[in-house]
Amino acid sequence: MSSHHFVKDKQEPAVLILEVDQIRFDQVSPLLEWVPTVLVSEKVLDQVMSWGIKIDVILASEGFQAENQQVLEEQYPVKFVNSLDENYLQTGLDYLVSTEHKAVHLVGISHLKALELDDKLELLNLTILDGDWKYYPVKSGEFKKWFAESSIHIHGKEGMPVQIQNENGELILPITYATMLEVPEGNTTIKAPGIFWIGEMVTIS
Repeated sequence: MSSHHFVKDKQEPAVLILEVDQIRFDQVSPLLEWVPTVLVSEKVLDQVMSWGIKIDVILASEGFQAENQQVLEEQYPVKFVNSLDENYLQTGLDYLVSTEHKAVHLVGISHLKALELDDKLELLNLTILDGDWKYYPVKSGEFKKWFAESSIHIHGKEGMPVQIQNENGELILPITYATMLEVPEGNTTIKAPGIFWIGEMVTIS
C-alpha cells in the first residue's frame, strides 16, 4: 500500500543493523513492513545491500566514507554519519535521539549490552534482536503477559530479585547471567525493583 511511504518519518520504529552473523533476512523483513528509517554500520553494508533493503543512514569512519562515495549515488538519498572508534551503536542511538525518533529495533547486538542502554530508555523505546531471540525492556518494574507454553529469558542486573507469578505458583529468585524460565500457557506476571529485559524466541511464520 503506497500510503506506507507517508508514515516513514519517525512514526515507525527505526531499524539499526549492527551485525548480521547470527541474523537472517527473514528475521529482519517483518521489521521493514512500514518502511522505517534504516541505519547500518559500515561492517554490514554489503550484506544488507544484498538483501535489497533501502538504507537511509550508514554509520562509518571517515576512511570508509572517502573510499565509498559511490554508495551515496547507488543508495540515494542515503547519507553517512561519522562514527568514531567503531562505536556504531552509540553513534546510531545518538543520531536517532537527535532526529527525534521515538523507537528503534537493534539488530545483531548482544543482549548482554542491554544493561548499558539504561540511559537511552528514557529517550527511545528499544528492542533487541539477538540471533533467534527478541528482547524488550520493562521500565515500570512490573510486567504481565499471556504466553504460550515456552521458555523466556529474564535479563537484568546480576543478583536483582524478581518475583514471578503464574499458574505454576509464585517464585522469587535472583537474576543470574542466564535466568531462563519455563512458563506455562497463560498469564505470567514478573516484578522487580529495577529495569529488566524479557527475551522471547522469535518464530518466523
